[in-house]
Amino acid sequence: MKERVQSFGRALSAMVMPNIGAFIAWGLITALFIDTGWLPNARLSTMVSPFLQYVLPILIAYQAGRNVHGARGAVIAVIATVGVICGSEYTMLMGAMAMGPFAAWVLKKFDAAIDGKIKPGFEMLVNNFSIGIIGMILAILGFFLIAPIMTAILVILSGGVQILVDHGLLPLISIFVEPAKVLFLNNAINHGIFTPLGGEQVAAAGKSIFYMIETNPGSGTGILLAYWLFAKDKTTKDSAPGALIVHLLGGIHEIYFPYVLMNPLLLLAAIGGSVAAMFYNSLFKLGLSGPPSPGSILAYLAMAPKGSTFQVLLGVVIAAAVSFLIAAPIVRMAGTKNLEDAQAEMKDMKAQAKGQGAYAATDDGGEVDLRTIDRIVFACDAGMGSSAMGAAVLQRKLEGAGLTNIKVEHFSVSEVPAGVKFVVCHQDLAERARKSAPGARIVTISNFMNAPQYDQIVSEIISARTNRNVKSADSHDYHGGVLLKKNIVMNCAPVSKEEAIRKIGQLLVDSGYVTEKYVDGMIAKEDIFNTAIGNNLAIPHGVESVIGEIRNSGLAIMTYPEGIDWGDGETVKLVIAVASAGDDHVETLGKIATTCESEEAVDKILKMSVDEVYDLFA
Repeated sequence: MKERVQSFGRALSAMVMPNIGAFIAWGLITALFIDTGWLPNARLSTMVSPFLQYVLPILIAYQAGRNVHGARGAVIAVIATVGVICGSEYTMLMGAMAMGPFAAWVLKKFDAAIDGKIKPGFEMLVNNFSIGIIGMILAILGFFLIAPIMTAILVILSGGVQILVDHGLLPLISIFVEPAKVLFLNNAINHGIFTPLGGEQVAAAGKSIFYMIETNPGSGTGILLAYWLFAKDKTTKDSAPGALIVHLLGGIHEIYFPYVLMNPLLLLAAIGGSVAAMFYNSLFKLGLSGPPSPGSILAYLAMAPKGSTFQVLLGVVIAAAVSFLIAAPIVRMAGTKNLEDAQAEMKDMKAQAKGQGAYAATDDGGEVDLRTIDRIVFACDAGMGSSAMGAAVLQRKLEGAGLTNIKVEHFSVSEVPAGVKFVVCHQDLAERARKSAPGARIVTISNFMNAPQYDQIVSEIISARTNRNVKSADSHDYHGGVLLKKNIVMNCAPVSKEEAIRKIGQLLVDSGYVTEKYVDGMIAKEDIFNTAIGNNLAIPHGVESVIGEIRNSGLAIMTYPEGIDWGDGETVKLVIAVASAGDDHVETLGKIATTCESEEAVDKILKMSVDEVYDLFA
């Protein structure tokens, strides 16, 4: 159930988050140019309504459709959502969040149904008319059915909100919001729920209290202050000031979540601060003109309507003060380390023990060659806040250790790119990371700013690259190049085809490029496809099933001036073995074929020195 809620929340936020810049632009235009704004301007204020009525819903629909079915899904989502927009007098932000993915899903099912059944030459005709016809039908459906349904839902929600406001109960929503935030559902709640609801209030009153619920940085500020002043553990105490700066000024709220998770009683501090601030905001009918994203104090105040900046700031101070007062005794009474910390540390120690040497163990029983790592993904729930900050910290540590060829990127934990072999994430996101990146080395942390695992990662990679505890006795000869001069062997005596492949394959094995299984895959390839391509050239390489046996991309070259019978009437004098995965495999073969485009070109290579061949292919 929890996983379904998280998945639904991520889907909602994924529609809105890429368009937050547009929401901010609309919020600033509203704050500046409406009649009660900072710089009232009747002509410029005419942009407010079209933004809210058309631009924002269409952007949401476009992103939602793209998430489901790429560019085609994005187009049909917009077409269908126009029907929803025109079918209601309400702002259809939530209508776009419903119709956008639905329309893309319908088209996706249609495309799957006709896949492979269209006659050549008619693909473009069918593709364009299918979007047009299905889009038209869905737009009409949206106008007459979806728009009335969403209007009824908005009426009910608006009525419910008004009841909460009239009875002073709106602050109690923080009891549910704060725990959900700490479970990394903050973006789903804020951008998936409060942002579209807030749009309705801004349209009516120029501001919305919904933009103040999740984004107020006060509660996290109070908790981090308590750790800074009263934490007994020196590492935690020293990390708190930096985390406070990132949280308050950078707006990355995820940075204080691990501090709460270290002592779950601190949820009381987060809830208390938020409830107090919401009572104050409700009492004085405060609101923001747009969603502050990220939730920095600077962005928060920038969205304050004219004349309310001080009152809005006071709401942050109240949240911080109440949160601090509750958190301080809890932090002071806590021990230097709790059970969760010990378990996490033990888990990391075990992972480090499993991953010593050049090969690091993965959770699924596989292994990753740390010598070949040139990309590390830092994953968080949304891929924007804590992961961006953590990636920057880890990148600096890697570069400081001289590992400048490793790039650290940040992504949502649900959108880790395929093929990534090294992932860093918060310990609470480990299971989701394993599902997104099967076969990857997963390193979990609990502190984004000063995680000891950062130094361990650097140490692991340096250890692997300085050839400690390497798996193959000869693999230390690998220095990172695709071609080594020792792997160019000229003027060999004639042998059989299989022996030639095994000899050149062994060069790849001895240099750390591949395992022995890859050489067997090279032999198997010849049973399927003769790798002699003419011009006295053969390019043996493994079948697809042994791609995973490649440790590093590499080449080996051997020449046989007297020629080898390669079968099918082909004589081979130049043998170039290739170990390369994915698209690089095809590209490498193409470049070799171009270099050896004629028998004359191959004959010239046969007469070259090792240095000349190296210069030609390296």
